[in-house]
Amino acid sequence: MWRIYISIFAMLLLAQPAAAEVENNYWESIQRDQFAGKQVLPGEFIKLTAPQRAESGAQVPFAFSVDYPVKAGQYVKTVTVVADANPVPVVAVFHFTPQSGKAEISTRIRLEVDSLVHVVAETSDGKLYVNAIAIRATGGCGGTVGGDEEEAKRNAGKMKLVIDDGAGEGDLRYAKLLIKHPMFTGLQRDLESQGYRPAFFINKIDIRFNDEPVLLADTYIGVSEDPSIRFPFIAKGGGTLRVTILDNEDNEFSQSLEISPDT
Repeated sequence: MWRIYISIFAMLLLAQPAAAEVENNYWESIQRDQFAGKQVLPGEFIKLTAPQRAESGAQVPFAFSVDYPVKAGQYVKTVTVVADANPVPVVAVFHFTPQSGKAEISTRIRLEVDSLVHVVAETSDGKLYVNAIAIRATGGCGGTVGGDEEEAKRNAGKMKLVIDDGAGEGDLRYAKLLIKHPMFTGLQRDLESQGYRPAFFINKIDIRFNDEPVLLADTYIGVSEDPSIRFPFIAKGGGTLRVTILDNEDNEFSQSLEISPDT
């Protein structure tokens, strides 16, 4: 479906204003397409953090934290981030488990124009809740891109995984994942050739602690270049935190971090 959105957007790109007002023009149809036949309830317990106006539409700080119980049989199992006015509205779908400890993510996203960003949390019993935030930003998905395309691809997949020692409580820990990847959207013009660079982006992230799923994510072109993701997880004792990522050209990369019981 994202290819359809890109095709439509490419035809209309020149006709769009550079910075439209933040209006709720898209959510009704997006909700109907993405959550067909399901009731989506207001969720004030979904806490959203983002700037009112971003310095760059290509690197918009964005975070959500869902205040909901986490235990076997009762937890938030998925969180869908939707940038309403983007050419591909779905930015990412994050899948959580009780091993996650909490449905919480801090990252950076792309916004093509001023937009509402909706976050939909689905609980383990199938209920859907939504909250939204307005962000003013432009040019994050299109525009031009420089540098050597092949070199960018060769360097893709390098990762840094670190523990946030100053966060968490008890068995709940926080880690930060930095990934080197250009995340080409398919809508960016090459500065030299003026042709569109083909889409090249991470589409799967799999994070496990001692082989137990902590966070799985389906990601799309709305995630920024060189993704940064901060996430919680439950670590009872020591073990191995392992990350595996895939991109849309079937490249696979992995990184692991050994965690001692007193880390």
